[in-house]
Amino acid sequence: MDKVRFGIVGVGGMGSGHARAMRDIEEVKLTAVCDVDRSTSERVAAEHGVKGFTDYEDLVDSGLVDAIIVATPHYFHPPVSIYAMKKKIHVLSEKPIAVTVKDADAMVAAAKASKVKFAVMYQTRSTPEYQAARKLVEEGRLGKIYRTMCVDSGFRSQAYYDSAAWRGTWKGEGGGVLINQAPHKIDVFMSLGGLPSKVLAWTNTRRHKIEVEDEASALLSYKGGAVGYYHTSTTEFPNTEYLELCGENGKLVMYEDKVRFWALEKPLQEFSDTTPQMWDQPKAREEVVELEKRESGHAAIIRNLARSILYGEPLLSPGEEGLMSVEFINATIMSGKLGKPVKIPVDRKAYSAFIEKMKRTSKPKRVKEAKRITDPRIGKA
Repeated sequence: MDKVRFGIVGVGGMGSGHARAMRDIEEVKLTAVCDVDRSTSERVAAEHGVKGFTDYEDLVDSGLVDAIIVATPHYFHPPVSIYAMKKKIHVLSEKPIAVTVKDADAMVAAAKASKVKFAVMYQTRSTPEYQAARKLVEEGRLGKIYRTMCVDSGFRSQAYYDSAAWRGTWKGEGGGVLINQAPHKIDVFMSLGGLPSKVLAWTNTRRHKIEVEDEASALLSYKGGAVGYYHTSTTEFPNTEYLELCGENGKLVMYEDKVRFWALEKPLQEFSDTTPQMWDQPKAREEVVELEKRESGHAAIIRNLARSILYGEPLLSPGEEGLMSVEFINATIMSGKLGKPVKIPVDRKAYSAFIEKMKRTSKPKRVKEAKRITDPRIGKA
């Protein structure tokens, strides 16, 4: 095999973008597309000269693909992915891998049982900024982390939520900003700062006519004694993307496309315990963080999965690690709704019951005109 044959399930929005991206990835070949809307499937299939399907099982069983990208609404990620995995087809799922931790567990288990490659489309992991930050953390340059913070706020109009019947609903999305816009930054936050052991959250629907949250804040508690703060929204402008990790040996800050790191001359606790001076302050030097020139974005994740299949290259965004963001999302949504702390790992049975209860509150939503248009600036759903 010199190229991986890819199929895409769901091509009305982000999936069509992935199809176009494949034209410039020499390790892959797009061979099939699928969409429940026949006209969309036929249009995208004709555009790329491939076979079109309306049933994902037919695509998987066609013999035309070695791997698929799942770009459907959230609730369909697990059934589509698991069906493919059981047929020995590799899977790249859009984010988040599932609405519930129980379904995410099932996806991870299916991939392991079938021994197929499983990745999640967290393209931020391919950026020079993330790779540099992760290197600092993995090398232990921060030391033991004692405080974390992440603010990830942006804006969506009412027209955005009115563009599809599934948007902004419990039955269609399984949550709001936390499960749709926030997962990329949550993935970065969790993979660098670690999963908290407990979350106390406040969720709110501040600006939009939707069933789910458009704003969330949370206090975080970690097993090692660290504390943290998290905030996300689709209610403010200009946007803010800020992440901070404070450790005994240094501080890491990611702000927009910048990465800054300060190294302490002496571990903080040691300095505090040993300095004889009442007003003495630790010495810290800011180090230049080198950013490697590298391919980034959706194409980088698709190419990486293909190279993992062909040559055993390590996955940049393993599906198993996608479970972290689902844990955090579920805990934050549930805590915000119940008004009390929620422990991580999340109780699978309790969360599944919770989300089914919330889905029963969903009301039918009518839209004047359905629009399946991907954000041309950043490619988020």
